[in-house]
Amino acid sequence: MFDKLINKEAKLALVGLGYVGLPIALEFAKQIAVIGFDINEVRLAKMREHIDPSDELGAEAFENTDIEFTSSVDVLREASFYIVAVPTPIDRFNQPDLTPLLSASRTVGKALKRGDYVVYESTVYPGCTEEDCVPILEEVSGLRAGVDFKIGYSPERINPGDKVHTLTNTVKIVSGGDAETLETVAKVYELVVKAGVHRAPCIKVAEAGKIIENTQRDVNIALMNELSIICSRIGINTYDVLEAAGTKWNFLKFYPGLVGGHCIGVDPYYLVHKAKELKYHPQMINAGRFVNDTMGGYIAKKIVKRMIAMGKNILGARVLVMGITFKENVADIRNSKVVDIVNELKDFGVDVDVTDPHADLEEVLREYGFSLIEQPRANYDAIIVAVSHKEYIDLDEAYFRGLTYEHAVLGDVKGIYRGKIHQMKYWSL
Repeated sequence: MFDKLINKEAKLALVGLGYVGLPIALEFAKQIAVIGFDINEVRLAKMREHIDPSDELGAEAFENTDIEFTSSVDVLREASFYIVAVPTPIDRFNQPDLTPLLSASRTVGKALKRGDYVVYESTVYPGCTEEDCVPILEEVSGLRAGVDFKIGYSPERINPGDKVHTLTNTVKIVSGGDAETLETVAKVYELVVKAGVHRAPCIKVAEAGKIIENTQRDVNIALMNELSIICSRIGINTYDVLEAAGTKWNFLKFYPGLVGGHCIGVDPYYLVHKAKELKYHPQMINAGRFVNDTMGGYIAKKIVKRMIAMGKNILGARVLVMGITFKENVADIRNSKVVDIVNELKDFGVDVDVTDPHADLEEVLREYGFSLIEQPRANYDAIIVAVSHKEYIDLDEAYFRGLTYEHAVLGDVKGIYRGKIHQMKYWSL
């Protein structure tokens, strides 16, 4: 299989061309023939024009690539090595929603032939690939895994907005249903991952390795968020405390904040789901999720309390929220916890404006039911800088005072203006 791919006697297909799938497809397409498959024709049309719909890659990433973008299963059948990189979200009950993954498995099953390889990249709980996806591949294709086709798993490690830790320089975990598959999958990924690969002993280990990466971060950030609540009651600044503690060589540098998006805020629920299947109810992971899921409401309440302390009438007060994406310098709004701040403020009867230099206005309206304003207005009672976009880093107090009443509150979720605000009522986590 590896030789056929190298000699372009076989094609690799990337199923799902989101922020994970497209960069992988384009890297492979610099070396071998690639089919980029997605069900969204609007996104495909942009890619054919060398535009990344996720706004992560520039036009140069599409240059000198051998790739065909399609939504046709007939074209997909031309491939022999399939990589599935579709979203794995949660539903409103915080349960794993495997709909995109299982649908993609059915699509690949329709294209599958004897001798083909299928590798999953989507983040899942341990056992999902073999217990949920493989049966669908077998049912639809009429073939048997391990006999007629090979199965592998190599979890994605793309960090949205990160231009330093990229696909090519981040070690890739790879696994396979047998030793032969593992070696082939490893060799294929070594074509594009210059940092090398880590061979996991089995698929479940690779699945678990990925999901605990984000669970570990989630629990540690929850600890910092809980610390920030305690520091607030003591009357000291959390970032001052972390700066002091960080002088110890073995102190782990995590920071408080909103935990949203489609990784850290989602993946722990997949692990919780699997643990409960096995009759274990994880306490630390659930506790971390509770703390992080409630931070948006906590932040809104802290700002409201400071407005009340300044004698402001909360009903009809005007607040500007700056930033709606789930993290800095990206356009992705999925599972943004800034929305919790906005909704909590509205529950108090506050008139809320939201602005963001990266987010798409129509997407925000469709996803969350409110509109962004293109430019801030004036006479705000409070401003909350919720996301540390690069456009906000160098703003000074004069800028914020120009948008507010004489006496106003500045909420700084990420602590980027610490020590720089002297006349406004300042608060940060």
